[in-house]
Amino acid sequence: MKKFTILIVDDIEENIYSLKLLIEESFDVNIFTVLSAKEAIKVLIENKIDLILTDIQMPDIDGFEFAQYIKGVDSIKHIPIIFITGIYDKDEYKNKGYEVGGVEYITKPINKNLLTSKLKIYIDIYNKIKETTEKLNTTQDLLIQNSKLASMGEMIGLISHQLKQPLNVLSMSCDNINMAYDFSEIDEECMKRFSENTKKQINYMDTTINGFLNFFKPNKIKEHFLIKNCIDKTEEILKNKIKLYDAVIHLDIDEKLEIFGVETELLQVIINIVNNSLDAFKERATKNPEIFIKLYKEKSKIVLILEDNAGGVDKENLDRIQEPYFTTKENGTGIGLYLVEVIIENSFQGKLEVLNGEKGLKFIIEL
Repeated sequence: MKKFTILIVDDIEENIYSLKLLIEESFDVNIFTVLSAKEAIKVLIENKIDLILTDIQMPDIDGFEFAQYIKGVDSIKHIPIIFITGIYDKDEYKNKGYEVGGVEYITKPINKNLLTSKLKIYIDIYNKIKETTEKLNTTQDLLIQNSKLASMGEMIGLISHQLKQPLNVLSMSCDNINMAYDFSEIDEECMKRFSENTKKQINYMDTTINGFLNFFKPNKIKEHFLIKNCIDKTEEILKNKIKLYDAVIHLDIDEKLEIFGVETELLQVIINIVNNSLDAFKERATKNPEIFIKLYKEKSKIVLILEDNAGGVDKENLDRIQEPYFTTKENGTGIGLYLVEVIIENSFQGKLEVLNGEKGLKFIIEL
């Protein structure tokens, strides 16, 4: 675990030396020291600081002004500030210190026990936050891995479904050639048709399997790609399921829109959402099932909207469907939409909104 890091700001070197010595006697921490607020700002920008101990009376920028500056910068405004002063010991100055963002106000001469007890509180809080953050990161990694495995299981089911058709055609072709042999009807034309048909089905299966392997390939390379490609591939991968449920997909898309990232990750997002709609159609016996996909650019953002007519979800479930392991499906894993959100936010710096539309569930994705 990274050591707790303190920044000491004082324009007198002797003060810095004695304060640094006092802290190092009680704690194993990293300490940065500077003689001015300007130097401190440079250190804050270049390093991860967990606590600031600052004098108030300094040239150019005093401690109060320094604190006000810090609280105005998003990346560092969360850092606790403790004022240490030998001059500004009146209540009006203490009040000002708290008003500008200080968490503690210590006057000189410094009481060692008081300072160490204050520092111990912040170091303990830091360690607890670090420990909790590491656990959360580990949990998220496990969830993402489980999501990928669940998606792989769904993909295997889809691929299996897709391979059945060409295998059935091949089986029928073999039966036909056997019958032709039995009736002595095999000729050059018959063999040509058999050869062309079997090669066509074998090529289709080969393309399907290769597409599946590429879908889960590790160390994918980021590049610019057409979003339309992901929509087309989704329709291709799910075409048998779409046909089985008599679903119709309506497209209103800007075919020229490109984005930078990993194509198979966005493909996984679209497949998850469309596949959920297809499952909802089956579960609810939806008449005339339809999926509407809209893609357009709005200012600097690309907007992708997917909506079905399966009736949406209950309000209490709508607020939870993006939670890991929450599912309304009988055999669902509850991690598909969680993975969708993770990919959109982490891989494409985007935003996902899920709501009930006029006829069904509506996914609004900003990339």
